[in-house]
Amino acid sequence: MKVLIVSDTHGRDHNLVKTLERVSPIDLLIHLGDFEGGEEYIRSIAHCPSELIAGNNDFFNGLPKEKIIHIGKYTVMLTHGHRYGVNSNTSGILDLAKRNKADIVMFGHTHVPMIDLSGSIWTINPGSLALPRQHGRIPTFIIMDIDSKGDAHFTLNYYNDNGEETMKY
Repeated sequence: MKVLIVSDTHGRDHNLVKTLERVSPIDLLIHLGDFEGGEEYIRSIAHCPSELIAGNNDFFNGLPKEKIIHIGKYTVMLTHGHRYGVNSNTSGILDLAKRNKADIVMFGHTHVPMIDLSGSIWTINPGSLALPRQHGRIPTFIIMDIDSKGDAHFTLNYYNDNGEETMKY
């Protein structure tokens, strides 16, 4: 199973469109919020099931702020993260994951990518495809692959016009 994880596109969908063209086919698209009114457009271009969570800049769309889904053998907590102090540290988001018995917590908001296994919980933030804030400010996304044994593997991808650079976890 191949899952594309993105966040914080803020209505600037050019890189998302190009990313979908490059990484397709995918089995699931996860958008962790701050799409700013583009939810129906994002669903229409994904060509697969989509999970979208409302971020702090997504108003009046009726989407949940948090959601628990299952991907293979994993319980996955989805949230934008702004209500859990993620700009400072991940302790609040990890507490949320523990309370919900999640194996993986995915969030956005910081515009800085992260793949971390602290204890038994994966902490995943794809960064931003539109407004990156990490050193170098290159747009990022994450691919989650479930292998034939059912184990998850994450690849951090740096988007640029010449293709992607990847880091596997």
